[in-house]
Amino acid sequence: MSALPEPLQRFARRVRALVVVPTRRLAVVAALLAPLWLLSTLPGARWLPVAALVALAIVVVLDIAFLPAVRDVAVERMLEPTVGVGDETELRYRVTSGWGRPLDVSLHEALPASHLTGGVDSGERRLPPRGTLELVGTVTGKARGEAALGDVALRVRNRLGLVTRTLRYQRDDAVLVAPSLAGVRRFRWLAVHQRLAAVGVRNTPRRGEGRTFANLRDYVVGDDPRHIDWKASARRGHPITREYTIEQSQTVYLLVDAGRSMTQLAGEFSRFEYALSSALVLADVASTAGDRVGAMVFDDQVRVLVPAQRGRAALQALRTALVPVQPTLVEPDYAAAFRTLAVRQRKRALLVMLTDVIDARAARALLAHLTRGASQHLALVVALRNEALLGAARPTEGAGVRALYTSAAAEELIAERATALQRMRDAGVVVLDVAPDAMAAAVVNQYLELKTRGAL
Repeated sequence: MSALPEPLQRFARRVRALVVVPTRRLAVVAALLAPLWLLSTLPGARWLPVAALVALAIVVVLDIAFLPAVRDVAVERMLEPTVGVGDETELRYRVTSGWGRPLDVSLHEALPASHLTGGVDSGERRLPPRGTLELVGTVTGKARGEAALGDVALRVRNRLGLVTRTLRYQRDDAVLVAPSLAGVRRFRWLAVHQRLAAVGVRNTPRRGEGRTFANLRDYVVGDDPRHIDWKASARRGHPITREYTIEQSQTVYLLVDAGRSMTQLAGEFSRFEYALSSALVLADVASTAGDRVGAMVFDDQVRVLVPAQRGRAALQALRTALVPVQPTLVEPDYAAAFRTLAVRQRKRALLVMLTDVIDARAARALLAHLTRGASQHLALVVALRNEALLGAARPTEGAGVRALYTSAAAEELIAERATALQRMRDAGVVVLDVAPDAMAAAVVNQYLELKTRGAL
């Protein structure tokens, strides 16, 4: 069609708008009238089938004449501009009739199957004369990226229902399928206790290594003797201690592994999708708590680098940057990632590494870089547990020889992984060993614990 000259394209659209399709009802009526042709051999009855055919043709023409054109019916599509991967979002159509007769309509859509699943029911519904009909369905994000939502077609017929006409509506709207934010609202309340002082609630005392001076008070048993202010104690005649507050605004850097192991499926989605969703949830909670949040996604090279920033802009910048990135079948280069981080983040920060630690060599490389930066940063490694590997290590009763060999190999990998994680813990790295579907809650809880203890 696009290769035709513009006048021919307009003519083709007009012809297509006039095209009607006979329905099953018309076929049934024609079949019922067919026996009349057998009467045409009788004297004086030759006119009967011809009259019936003419009458049917007139009725069909009238039925066509009472069908609306595209300009007589409006279709409006309502969908959030951004849908999260795995998130279910409402899709709504509003069909408004400017036609003076009732219509039976069914809506058909061309949603991008590579990015969305679901849609509205294409069943037939009654559209009142000059009235409005709302069609509601749901769509679920399938794969990240931006995609056109496609055109909409409305199949309409009158009460007679002998023919139908398809009204086509060209649409240029699009949807952005981004990493899921489903957990953000669920976990946002966890950060509220970091801001209770702003609404006048007494802050819970925290023990930590904060060095921001708050005030002086009388010494009580259990206070750190190193905090005694000897000059103030001499002036007042009894021990006085300094009280410190923990610095509220800190930096959190999210390091997301996009290497080979993250391409494995954990249910319907890859482990990488769970990591992105958990990273966004933590970014939201940390920015709500007043921290600066940055992120890096890497495989054998740095794929995404979002500088640390504060406020709601951090979450939006992070989500926008993560939309196009995909995991690859290469080994992650931890050295390149930490070299880049050393240049971009010189001040102390909480490094949250979302990865899959299963290969002993890769685990040693990661541990070397983490321990090298332990004096400057606080490291939190979130190791995604492989549920399929755990299942393979527990063969069912009566399993064959092959299943036993598979179980032995799986147990060896699990043991290597446990050893690698323990070495990280021994080196002072905070480690979370968690299943992908429970990762968001575990990461947020660990962050809040570190924040409360003033570990950073």
